[in-house]
Amino acid sequence: MNRFVLPVIIFLLLAGVLYVGVVHSPDKSTMVSALLGKPAPAFELRMLGDPARGTFSSQRFAGRPWVLNVWGTWCAACRDEHPVLLDIAKQNRLPIVGLDWRDDDEDAMRWLTQLGNPYTVVVVDSEGRTAIDFGVYGAPETFFIDAEGVVQYRHVGAMTMEVWEREFVGRIPHSVSP
Repeated sequence: MNRFVLPVIIFLLLAGVLYVGVVHSPDKSTMVSALLGKPAPAFELRMLGDPARGTFSSQRFAGRPWVLNVWGTWCAACRDEHPVLLDIAKQNRLPIVGLDWRDDDEDAMRWLTQLGNPYTVVVVDSEGRTAIDFGVYGAPETFFIDAEGVVQYRHVGAMTMEVWEREFVGRIPHSVSP
């Protein structure tokens, strides 16, 4: 029995150190991104819905700021943030591009029909390559891309009005509309 005591004590000490580190870590919703201050990855993806709609290029917003929100119907936190995105869209301050990540098109269409569509456009990243280019760890994640196409901010987790007001609104030039 004594041979198990030392490993259990070591495990408990390590668990305690990890717990204290997580609890006292800085804001967990802001992850440093290698893209901050660098050009956002360019992409051209199929738009959600009717295939006749074609593709959308991130270059469409060249010269104006925009927001990229990575989401999926399989994501519980995405459902939590959805009403906030609808409120943000009503403010009509910036175009919001929804990146439907590794999702089923029918599920995504049903989601937007039932819950409302806060997005200026929704693109489909079924293989996840664009999300990888942005360094996405998990949904939801939201990026602020400025008029020069540079990533200025990344929020990890569900968007809240507090985060929107504190981190996004101040970055929007006064003369911008979607």
